[in-house]
Amino acid sequence: MRGSSRAAAAGSRDAFTGALAATGSRSTLAEELFGVVGVIDGNATLRRALADPSREGADKAALAERLFAGKVSAETLVVLGGVVGQRWSTERDLSDTLEAYGVETIIASAETAGREDRVEDELFRFERIVAANEPLRAALGDQTVPAERRAALVDSLLSDKVADETLALARQAVTAPRGRRFDRAVSSYLETASARREQQTATVTSAVPLTADDRERLAAGLSSIYGGRVHINTLVDPRVLGGVKVEIGDEVIDGTIMRKLDGARRAMGA
Repeated sequence: MRGSSRAAAAGSRDAFTGALAATGSRSTLAEELFGVVGVIDGNATLRRALADPSREGADKAALAERLFAGKVSAETLVVLGGVVGQRWSTERDLSDTLEAYGVETIIASAETAGREDRVEDELFRFERIVAANEPLRAALGDQTVPAERRAALVDSLLSDKVADETLALARQAVTAPRGRRFDRAVSSYLETASARREQQTATVTSAVPLTADDRERLAAGLSSIYGGRVHINTLVDPRVLGGVKVEIGDEVIDGTIMRKLDGARRAMGA
């Protein structure tokens, strides 16, 4: 986001925080926010009107209330009014922020149940499964297939196997990708989760699954290096032979045996 949109997102934060605390159903709030994003994305005239920087914020908030009052909860109207009342650099920034608040509402629901780590892990692993399975990736990304059928496919794969919040986010990424590939949509959700939890996320690749103790020690070590909490996502790849590769932000720490063998080959001119 450019400067004015960053300020707009910060300016809308209080409205969202208040609505999140007041709502009696976080799942409903998230569902309604996603629905509002769908309406705004699908109507160019409305999108321009709500994001018009030359229009007074109060006027835009009043327009949003006239359009959505009686169709969504009072808490959703509060969030919507807080967002459209700001000055955005682009129309997309406005709808992206509303979507992020929907994702954050689901993460907040997981936090209440003490399963926020589980949700992040499950969503990351499902994205990796999809990435490795071309027919599945094509089926989930086929926009000519009705959204209900794509959602049903996600349900068949994940129902009763993952947390409710994981299923909700996976369904959202498939049914409303908003012009993104599935992996990009999921990545944006995970970034929103990390930002809410004020943490960094590291992807760790190893030849065999890490134990819980391994993960805790690695997370503690990375936290001491980078400062703040670090959440670990794990991948298993037998090709690395041994050791681990850690990707965090733009940095890669490759301590795998394969990396060392490759270095030896290069040194010998192989």
